[in-house]
Amino acid sequence: MLCVLSGCAELQQVAGQYGLEVSQTEMAAGLREALKNGVEKQVTRLTEKDGFFRNEAVKILLPEELQKVDSALRKTGLASLADEGSKVLNRAAEDAVGEAIPVFQESVRQMTFTDAKNILFGNEDAATQYLQRTGSTALYTRFNPIVKSSLSKVGADQVWRNIITKYNALPLTTDVNPDLTDYVTRKAMDGVFVMVAREEKNIRTTVSARSSAVLQRVFALQDKR
Repeated sequence: MLCVLSGCAELQQVAGQYGLEVSQTEMAAGLREALKNGVEKQVTRLTEKDGFFRNEAVKILLPEELQKVDSALRKTGLASLADEGSKVLNRAAEDAVGEAIPVFQESVRQMTFTDAKNILFGNEDAATQYLQRTGSTALYTRFNPIVKSSLSKVGADQVWRNIITKYNALPLTTDVNPDLTDYVTRKAMDGVFVMVAREEKNIRTTVSARSSAVLQRVFALQDKR
């Protein structure tokens, strides 16, 4: 409790230095609102069809051990099969990332005033780093079974079974058997954090992106530091 109160006092002191009327409660509320808006806006985009596949910032590429599979298939006239293999991995990620919203909402609810201070005056991705620290384990737990189910639902397991079978049958190749569920799960998590960081940077650097009065007042403190 003393630690929390100390964080409140420090935040209020900073506000006073710049003559800004921002209460301790407002400061925490503003950071929570920024995180909530960023998460919901960007994660919702990722859940849409081609949210990953058509977004070069987060598109899931083939794992290194399968890149040689892709290359070999294209050389043997199986480019369409290789293209489908890449697409179904991204479809599985799009199906799973909706689970990020409740995980991040819980992280936001647990934010202390000290967390808020560190985020507000931290690096341009300090809020995203906070979500990574507090939510990554829960994200993996939620994403993994959904990715596994999604890979089956979108036919990725069958597609890749076909691809790998054909590749392993080629002469002078080393058999591969990657854990696609783990790979897609981790890449889906990476994609979520990339997009949340993008939204965080937008709020920090673009005044017009601060869509409410509380966001404008709270981030004015950051602008003055």
